[in-house]
Amino acid sequence: MFVLVNLKAYPCDPVEVASAAAEVNEDTDATVAVAPQAAHLERVAETGVETWAQHVSPVEHGSHTGSTLAEAAADAGAYGTMLNHSENRLKLADIDASLRAAERNDMETIVCANNPRQIGAAAALGPDAVAVEPPELIGTGTPVSQADPDIVTGAVEAAAAVDEDVDVLCGAGISTGEDVAAAAELGASGVLLASGVAKADDPRAALEDLVSTL
Repeated sequence: MFVLVNLKAYPCDPVEVASAAAEVNEDTDATVAVAPQAAHLERVAETGVETWAQHVSPVEHGSHTGSTLAEAAADAGAYGTMLNHSENRLKLADIDASLRAAERNDMETIVCANNPRQIGAAAALGPDAVAVEPPELIGTGTPVSQADPDIVTGAVEAAAAVDEDVDVLCGAGISTGEDVAAAAELGASGVLLASGVAKADDPRAALEDLVSTL
């Protein structure tokens, strides 16, 4: 099971969370990874945790002020990148170009989408994984596996119909080990979450709970 903690732009200590994730990762069969702000990628990668960029831009080297260059993210230690999170939507052509940018740098990729129909379209672009996250559930504490499990099973079916090698993750409202176990039972191979760890008083305890059922 893959657990990716997206730190978004929350006022947490990225190194503290990453260090806790690296330690918890050693004690579980799951893979626990962290996606910090671009400016913190190198510091987080130095903890030894699997480090993901929150985004890479659909550009190559050149005049692209303000962009997150995939080459720079990879140099900072990023193992992979998320794309098309509901808080940072991309046009289809830009998703494709960002995927190619990540591939140039041997980075793994996850493309986020709202529902099974979009998951099928995302899978057709050839990412390593897709993640279904209904925007209305993000940050609510109500997991999609509980609110509408058909979204998860539908996403798994939609991705498999396009490419069986594309893993399916689910996110939105994930905060406990029970949520992770439910996602696995519905066919997901991993989860995305943010506030459940990034806003926790004790990030390590939150992470330990997440993997407690695995």
